[in-house]
Amino acid sequence: MNVFLMHPDRDFSPPAEGAWDRDELAKDLALPTLWHAMAADDEFLYEVAGRATFGALTNDAQTIRYRHAVLRDCQENTEVIDAVYQVALSAIEEKGKSYFGILSMYPSAVLHGAREVMEIFVRKLRELRLIAEKNEHSFSSDGFRRLFSMLKEELSEEYLGEVERHLAILHFRRGVLLSASLGKDGRGIDYVVRLPNADERPWWRRLIRRRKSAFTFEIPERDDAGAQALNDIQGRGINSVANALAQSMEHILGFFVLLRTELAFYRAQLNLQRQLGSIGARLCVPTVAPAGSRGLRFDEMYDVCLALQMGKAIVGNRVDATGRSLVMITGANQGGKSSFLRSVGISQLMFQAGMLVGADQYESELFQGLFTHYKREEDAGLDSGKFDEEVSRMSRIAKKIVPNSMLLCNESFAATNEREGSAIAHDVIRAMLDKGIRVLFVTHFYHLARSVVASESGKTLFLRAPRNEDGTRSFRLIEGAPLETSFGDDLYRRIFGEALDRDDEPTQTGLPVTEGTRAE
Repeated sequence: MNVFLMHPDRDFSPPAEGAWDRDELAKDLALPTLWHAMAADDEFLYEVAGRATFGALTNDAQTIRYRHAVLRDCQENTEVIDAVYQVALSAIEEKGKSYFGILSMYPSAVLHGAREVMEIFVRKLRELRLIAEKNEHSFSSDGFRRLFSMLKEELSEEYLGEVERHLAILHFRRGVLLSASLGKDGRGIDYVVRLPNADERPWWRRLIRRRKSAFTFEIPERDDAGAQALNDIQGRGINSVANALAQSMEHILGFFVLLRTELAFYRAQLNLQRQLGSIGARLCVPTVAPAGSRGLRFDEMYDVCLALQMGKAIVGNRVDATGRSLVMITGANQGGKSSFLRSVGISQLMFQAGMLVGADQYESELFQGLFTHYKREEDAGLDSGKFDEEVSRMSRIAKKIVPNSMLLCNESFAATNEREGSAIAHDVIRAMLDKGIRVLFVTHFYHLARSVVASESGKTLFLRAPRNEDGTRSFRLIEGAPLETSFGDDLYRRIFGEALDRDDEPTQTGLPVTEGTRAE
């Protein structure tokens, strides 16, 4: 029994980490905020959201479209989805309440526990089949139509009735009927449990006690050794039956666990949609760009995690970077550069997990990996300098990153001086581009930006965070080459409380100020 709600050809199982550095991505992209919104205070949904964000990642366009169709069915049939989820959850919880496994070293205990759980599972499977029969016409996705078809065909009333009859026999209310052979040492071997013969006598004849066979013997009430020997014989006989039943029970339990897990992925998405909808933030069905097209374009894409943190819809960006391997982002501080970079990373993760994306429109090719290199605070343990840590982290990325990946850099190598940091960053960018890796780089190094203009202009889209005349920010990036100005009057206003004349820019008074100068 398979679920097949997340993949068209297999059940969901998180693969090895591969080319996705999960800890770094979670930290740099603020992913716990996303997972909490998806969980809605449900610990299991939080766990699934985290696993699915990375474990469900796929570079298969067919699988992404498959999940979108399943999600659309979930959106249109929320009550049915909740009912199926609750059946799976209750089956798992009922199994947890049973005593199966506590005395699993004894065949009789294994048989009793597995039989008890199987009787519960049969009832739950019948509930699932009834839900499928009643609601199958409301679903159009391949995932749900196949699941409901399987429930109807494999769990017919005739089949479940037959299972219940076998389970009733395994109660052995008339005792255990065994056959065996004698081994070379006179001990019993080849024990086989036999079905008891049907008692076809009239009911009144059954009330008359039958005369015991000449081959019958009884264990005296105080013969503990004899009773133990008889129990051992019974255990040998039912051992294979108990193991087979236990394996069947585990198989069906696995189906319920998978069903709950895969449905949890979609329930978590519904929670996210409700929360974003309540603050007026939009989601769209993303489009897969053709492989090799270097496609990346979006309209009104925003930082989902920032919107969740602020509790309101925020400004989005419209960018078409199709055909550009490098996106260089410069401009005024606190102008939305870092938020933009984070929004790209979050959107790409959601896109490749088969989720909706925070934008009016989003189109991208599928990447083999996603990595982030963000500036970090000083090492509290003083084990290494800040710049050493940055270089070490980039070295680890270089060892793991593969062609057709995406690398997001936020003020990388800012821990050293501008000339040295620019030289190192430019070498890293050139090496990444040569390996077919798409790079988005936020920097306040003017020398780095100008060197990219000179050497990589044909491959590069330049974006800039503008500053309005009054010092305010629009938080919308515009296409534009990097500027040499540092917007130093912003610093003056923050320190002295009034604006400079536009003719008295700090850069014109002999101060060697470059873009990104900070008050601190």
